[in-house]
Amino acid sequence: MIVRQKTHAFRLFFTLRGSVIPQIYPQILLITLLSILIAAIQHSYPGFFSSYGTAPFTLLGVALSLFLGFRNNASYERWWEAREQWGQLIIDARSLARQVISFMDQETETGRHTQRRMIHLTIAFTHALRHRLRDTSPWQDVDRFVEPEHHASLRQAQNLPECLLRLMGKKIGYSRRERLLSEFLVQSMDERLTSMTGVLAACERIQNTPLPFAYTLLVHRTTYLYCFMLPFGLVSSLGWVTPLVCAVIAYTFFGLDALSEELEEPFGLAANDLPLSALSRTIEINLLEALEETELPPALTPKDGCLS
Repeated sequence: MIVRQKTHAFRLFFTLRGSVIPQIYPQILLITLLSILIAAIQHSYPGFFSSYGTAPFTLLGVALSLFLGFRNNASYERWWEAREQWGQLIIDARSLARQVISFMDQETETGRHTQRRMIHLTIAFTHALRHRLRDTSPWQDVDRFVEPEHHASLRQAQNLPECLLRLMGKKIGYSRRERLLSEFLVQSMDERLTSMTGVLAACERIQNTPLPFAYTLLVHRTTYLYCFMLPFGLVSSLGWVTPLVCAVIAYTFFGLDALSEELEEPFGLAANDLPLSALSRTIEINLLEALEETELPPALTPKDGCLS
C-alpha cells in the first residue's frame, strides 16, 4: 500500500511509485505513435481520412466511462471489504489476548503455559492467513509460535489457518476441563474464534471469487478498440493536436482498466494492495507485548513510500 505524506500537487505529476503508468506506458506509446502517423498522413494528404464527426466517439466514450466506473467501484469494494476483514481480525486477536491474560488462571504452571500457547497460536493464525492469501510458504513464521509436536500434523493440513483455529479451540476446551476458565469465559472466547473463522472465510471468498471474466473481457476489449479508433475520428478536426489528446484519453482509460485489475486482488504484493505483512507484524507486536515480552520485533515501515 502506498503511504505518502501530503505533497505538492505539482510533484504528483512526476510520481511513478504506486502509479499505473509503468503498467500501461506501452499502450500509451503505441497510441501516441499511431496518432502521429495518422496526423502526418492527414497533413501530407488532406482529406485522406474522412471526417466522421466526434459524436460516435462521444457516445462510446460515455458508455465506456460508465463501464469502467462500475468495474472500479466493484474492485474498490472488494479492496475495502478485505481491509475491513483484517481490521476485524486485529480486534479479535487483541480481544482474545486480553481475555486470556485477564481471566485465565495464572497461579499454576499449567495455566501460564496454556496462556502463552493460546496467544502464540493466535499470532500463528495471523501469519498463516497472510501466507495463504498470498500463496507463500508460512512455515518460517508459523513454526516459531507452534509447539514442535504439532509441526508434522500442520504440514499435512489442507487449510492451515483453519487447523490452527481448531488447535485454539482444543486449548480452550482443555482450559475448561482443567478449570482454568469459567463456562462464561469459554463461551466468550469461542465467539472470538467464530469471528476469526468468519474473517478467514470472507478473505477466502474474496480471493476465490473474482469479478466475472466476461465483464472484464468486455471492458478490456472495448477500451482497446476505442483508443485505437480514436485518432481516425479526431485527426480531421484536431490535426497535429491529435496525438496529445489521444495520449491523455488513453492514459485515462487504460489507467482505470489497470487500476481496477490491481484493486480486484487486494491480497497481493502490488503497490496498491493491502499491507498484510505490516498488519500481521502489528498483531504480533501487540500480543507479545500482552505477554510482557521485552524483545519485540520492529514495526514494518514504508520502503520507497510502499508498505507491504
